[in-house]
Amino acid sequence: MALRPLENALPMAPLERPKKQARLAPPTTMKKQKTDVVVVNDENQAPPLPHPSSGDAAIDYIPSDNLSALPDPLLKIQSLMDGLESKDWTVICESLNTARRIVLFHSDLMTPMLERVVLILVKAMKNPRSALCKTSIMASSDIFKAYGDKLLLDETQSDAFSQMLLQLLLKASQDKKFVCEEADRALNSMVASLTPLPLLHKLRAYVTHSNLRVRAKAAVSISACISKMGLETMKEFGLAKLISMAADLLSDKLPEAREAARSTVISLYRASMEQVEEKQEAWQKFCQESLPPKHVQSIIKLVASHQSCLY
Repeated sequence: MALRPLENALPMAPLERPKKQARLAPPTTMKKQKTDVVVVNDENQAPPLPHPSSGDAAIDYIPSDNLSALPDPLLKIQSLMDGLESKDWTVICESLNTARRIVLFHSDLMTPMLERVVLILVKAMKNPRSALCKTSIMASSDIFKAYGDKLLLDETQSDAFSQMLLQLLLKASQDKKFVCEEADRALNSMVASLTPLPLLHKLRAYVTHSNLRVRAKAAVSISACISKMGLETMKEFGLAKLISMAADLLSDKLPEAREAARSTVISLYRASMEQVEEKQEAWQKFCQESLPPKHVQSIIKLVASHQSCLY
């Protein structure tokens, strides 16, 4: 068989170029991808433990009745100010509870530093941490019970008291319920512990406060003060000033302030008209002499609507 010439041979198939291999991701990248995977709702794994809270739950809010005398008050009071001025809020809370025990059971030891302690309470009430704020408010209640009118007799302590009063009115006006309720209790303790007349002079400034809630809380405390006063004490403050203050609050925006004003008017009527024969005529004359015309009828109508339960 004859050989075929090379030039007449079938063309050879072209050689295929090698395919590019897919580049593998670096090991570190793969590892990162694995660690980024989050397993959701895996019933075979225990749920993660909750993060510990900031510490508010660790604070004990001890009622005054559960406090006891200190076995070593002289030793405790020597280090009290260091604790109250600490940078650690939990230490301040502990020191406030110690201060409460000293105030209630060893008040004479606290007297020389009372002004400083009250100013520390004021600072603590301004603190945004609710636990510290509430503990300081509880301490203020105990100070009212232990010292009463002494808080107003000394001029420097009287200024510290004014600052504390403002903070209590502000805290009683805020939205944090457990702080608000504690401040209300402190204001009630204040009214119960202090003589009405000097306290009324302090409270009077706040019925014109720009914060309507502060006005309402002040009105409630004023009403409670007046309910404890006899006619002579009312006269000492000024009957016309009392009825004028109540008349202004009757048109306040908050129901709490208006209700306190109504209670004030009724207390004033009872005390001033108790020994008067012609009560209606005498009351109308008193209102006309003490109030601008726009308030006279509203006060007269208010008393008339309560006639059946006045005496």
